[in-house]
Amino acid sequence: MLATHALMVAAPPLPEPVSPDPADDMFLAAALASNTSVIVSGDRHLLGVNGWRGITVIKPRAFVTDYLDAI
Repeated sequence: MLATHALMVAAPPLPEPVSPDPADDMFLAAALASNTSVIVSGDRHLLGVNGWRGITVIKPRAFVTDYLDAI
């Protein structure tokens, strides 16, 4: 399902670091570039920036329960 609905974006880097782990900022940049409101990740650094610029970061189980089970 994800591969069928995936959108590839060329996201510019963020102007300043957001996550304590600099490698995680690319996911936030991609979310911004694609107007994505949810990132699914178990990464503790990404979970720690939940809510940044309106982007929700949730664990996979919560995504299944809150989004997929509702379908």
